This record gives sequence, C-alpha cells and structure tokens, in this order.
Amino acid sequence: MRIATFNLESLDDTKGGGPSLEARIEALAPQIARIDADILCLQEVNAQKRKLAKTRVFSALQALMSATGLTGYHLAASTNRTGTGPRDIHNLVTLSRYAIETTEQLWHELVAEPRHEFATGEDAGKEAMLAWDRPVLYTRISLPDAAVLHLFNLHLRAPLACPVPGAKADQFAWNSVAAWAEGFYMSEIKRAGQALELRLAVDGVFDADADALIAVAGDFNSEEHHTPVEILRGSEDNTANGALAARVMVPVEHSLAADRRFTVIHQGRRQMLDHILVSRALLGHYRGSEIHNEALADELVGYASVDASPASYHAPVVAVFDF
Repeated sequence: MRIATFNLESLDDTKGGGPSLEARIEALAPQIARIDADILCLQEVNAQKRKLAKTRVFSALQALMSATGLTGYHLAASTNRTGTGPRDIHNLVTLSRYAIETTEQLWHELVAEPRHEFATGEDAGKEAMLAWDRPVLYTRISLPDAAVLHLFNLHLRAPLACPVPGAKADQFAWNSVAAWAEGFYMSEIKRAGQALELRLAVDGVFDADADALIAVAGDFNSEEHHTPVEILRGSEDNTANGALAARVMVPVEHSLAADRRFTVIHQGRRQMLDHILVSRALLGHYRGSEIHNEALADELVGYASVDASPASYHAPVVAVFDF
C-alpha cells in the first residue's frame, strides 16, 4: 500500500496570468503516475464556480483525476466553516482506492480560537481572534483484512507574519520591526495551536485503540524540530515518560539518507516541509519512503523569474506499507 502527500499549489481551471489547467495537468500527471498512490493526500485544491450551482465544484481536480486514472478513487474534501461546500481556494482532498468509512474536519472543535490583544498598529489595545487558516481533514479508511487506517490530511499556515492593522507600508513592507514581530508571533500561535488540536485528535484515536493505525500527512510548513512537528510527534525526549512511547508519531523520512530529505528549495536552502508521520503500529508495516525531488526548482527563483510555471514547488512524499 502506498500513501502519499502532494501540495499541488493552487490547482485551478482559471487563474489570472497563471498557467492553464491543460499545462498544469501536463506537468502534474507524470508526477502522479510515478506516485502510484493507493491513498493520496492533496493540498491547495481550488474549487470553481459554475452557473446555477449553489456551491463550488472541483472541476479542475476532476480533470486531473480523469487524466491520471484516479476517477474510480473515493474522495473526501474539506469544506468551509459553515459546511455548505468547498472553499474557493486551498481545500484539502484525500483520494483513496479503499472505501472511506468516515469523513470529518477539525476547525476549532477541540481548541478554541486564541484571543490576541494588539500591541502595535492602529488597533493597539483591541482584541482579535486567531482562527486557523484551514481545517484538518480526517478520514477513516477500510483496508484489506478488516484493518482500519485513521488518516489526517493537513496544511498548516506558512511561517509568514499575520496582518497588523495600519502597520504595513504596502503588501510586503512593514513600518516597524515591532509590528512585523507581532504579526510573526500571531502566525506562530496559529500554527502551534492547530498542531495542538490535531495532536488532541490523534490522542483521542489512541484512547479508543492503543494499537491504532494512524497517519498524519500533508504540508506542515515546518521542519522536523520546529514547534508544530514537535507537538505532533510527542517524542519521549519531550514527555520524559517511557509509558507514552506507543503514542509517538514517527516521521517516515527518517529511513532516507539525510541528503534526500527535502521537499522544498527556498533561496538555495533545502527544506523538509511535507511529512508523513505514522503510529508505531503502522510503522510495523512500513517498508520504505520516496521523496520525488529530483526535478524540484527553487521556489523563490521560480516565482521571481519564471512566467506562469505549471509545476509545483513541493515534492511529493510517498510511504510504502505491506499488509
């Protein structure tokens, strides 16, 4: 069984000044064919408006699925906060060759929106709520021989400063270091808070079944020793309690050589931002990993110099299991 995660980077059918859907499919289809996933976690899947339709639809995704032989896969997708349909951008989608028994999403179900009082900017002294940018998508999947996989698909916020009212000169430039620092602090609260909510959900699965097969896959926007990944791993080094060892979530990239562990290149620096973490019970079936980063380009250079690149600047991660 092959479980994979891949950030498609705003898959859409129309994008002002961006690549056409046809060009995107031409670039992405060979990657998806190589992934050869039984279960595929996708991030940044945009939804499209259609005449007479009350909610948005995944027409771009359906075109990609048709071109890559995935039309027979079961599909689960995240929704907006009201649950009436997908968001316009950056939806989570899980595709599975096996039946999906249950689909849920976590969006402040276990952790309340943090309150923050602005210290800088024109709203200094006023409170704001720091809601997560996106939900986490949970699916319970039926595997062969009556096994059950608990799969969490996520896309955490990037480590970019949140807006502070009246504190920026333009879209990118800040008026003061203090205001930028506050915005960056707010962003870290969001990332760490959502990681906490997901960790609570994982522990809930362990409470029901200590030997549960659990996988957490997606774009963490964090490297291994950054706070969100540390929270989700729950390593013994942090809890200092050997009795909790069975609840540690293990990054599968550990089985790869260190020089292969990167999914993004940013300003020449290789970073492992996309991960698959598995429970020890699932690790017992683990046979190896792949990171398809051979053709990966530097995202900073690409965004600045390449006109409408159809490629994703994230590499897919694949974990292989034997049941």
